Amino acid sequence: MKKYPSNLKNRRDFVKQSGLAAMGLMTLPSLLGSFRFAASPDVPHFGPAANYTPRIRTAFIRREENYGMRWPGEIYDGEAARKAYIEKIQVAAKELGIQADISSKPIYSLEEGEKWIQAAFDAKTDGLLLVTLDRQEHTWPTVGKAIGHKLPVVVFSPLGSSFTTNTSLYNKKEGAFIASTDDFRQAEFGMKMLKAGAKIRETRYLVIIDGIDEVSEISLEHFGTRLRFVPASHFIDQYQGLMDSKEARELARTCMNHARHIHDVSEEDVINGARSYYAVTRLLEREKADAVTMDCLGVLGPLKISLPCLAWSKLNDSGIPAACEGDLEACLTHCVVQYLFDKPAFQQDPVAETAKGCLIGSHCSCPTKLAGLDTEPEPYSIMHHHGKRDATLKPEWKVGQAVTVADLILPVKQNSLREPRVDYTAGKPIMLISTGEVVEQKSIPPSGGCVVAPMVKLHGVDSYLDYPGFHQMFFYGNHKQELKYFSQLFGITPEVI
Repeated sequence: MKKYPSNLKNRRDFVKQSGLAAMGLMTLPSLLGSFRFAASPDVPHFGPAANYTPRIRTAFIRREENYGMRWPGEIYDGEAARKAYIEKIQVAAKELGIQADISSKPIYSLEEGEKWIQAAFDAKTDGLLLVTLDRQEHTWPTVGKAIGHKLPVVVFSPLGSSFTTNTSLYNKKEGAFIASTDDFRQAEFGMKMLKAGAKIRETRYLVIIDGIDEVSEISLEHFGTRLRFVPASHFIDQYQGLMDSKEARELARTCMNHARHIHDVSEEDVINGARSYYAVTRLLEREKADAVTMDCLGVLGPLKISLPCLAWSKLNDSGIPAACEGDLEACLTHCVVQYLFDKPAFQQDPVAETAKGCLIGSHCSCPTKLAGLDTEPEPYSIMHHHGKRDATLKPEWKVGQAVTVADLILPVKQNSLREPRVDYTAGKPIMLISTGEVVEQKSIPPSGGCVVAPMVKLHGVDSYLDYPGFHQMFFYGNHKQELKYFSQLFGITPEVI
């Protein structure tokens, strides 16, 4: 069992020392809730990430002369392979919604490779896909040049184009992912990782906080994600303007009709939650933002305004990252999960269960399309959250379902009230990763705490009392290896717990 990374603060220390606590960006615990919006209209995507088409450059590397006796050997038809892979790349690019610029001829020398790499860098491409059709001469030196050029590089090396003596030189290099296989699906996933990295960089996060009077924007180092700070009064004004909203009433009615159970929640509670949804989506449209987070407790806790529980669940189910409690690390982790796996994640407060040797994820906000953004929602009940106010959703987590736990941790240097800063000289960002299975869903009440509380048994974890991180994401599927690949490709240190 690994401890929390020694070069980083734990989440609560991060809050205290960063200054973010002063502006309420990481208030604990959460009062958020979630909701299933069955048959509700799709949420439009307004921000720069939604409207950005990632661009990658692709080249094949081989000798110009015949292969002869040296690998991959004269039996290998390199030109036929190149044509087949071009078609696969074009199909994958279309499905992923990215632009793949494919070199018209292979790279036949190291000098040609260096010129091609520099041209790609100058063009500010989002990443490189190199296909090795040879094991000899300049092939792997060209790969090495690309990996050292500060662009994320995906290398597809089909059988015949590498020994482990080639791949071992670069397999642990930051900024690289090597797929040594005939299975092109790994190359496709590499392309998807390049897309996800570009989308994270282009994402504009709406940060709704109190204590400011004007809209402002900064960029988060390393990732490039933009944080657009908006006064909480703007959300409140939008909410108040929806007092007699027909849209909110229709949405609330649809949600209640699809609930399996409704526990002591009035129709007005659900309508107010739907008002929060429309208030947020109007701000997203106005500010051209891709995602949202809010100091929900600091802003709305003292007011008779519904916490954005329903809105957050709806947005996450629609592929719009919505993070609870202004947690910037959770913001980034939401993006990674949604952009990479097309699944929403459950941001939660971790609780140790020592009798059963498990981790309980406790929160009042949970997406419903846990199996994927294009799947049917899980069955759910509607109830009050643990503060016994507002409407929230309690989806049913499948017992036996494989899950991944992920938490992206930023090394903290100094934070002013308005400008989060990180110090990458003290260490890189860290991705905490665990996998396991759902063994139970706790009943809240009679137990206390947040009403959504799946319990998971994690692989290889002996002590849960000091499980690292906070607001980790639970999401369906075993994605440990993919998160490790993504972390290496984008300068993040993976820590498997």
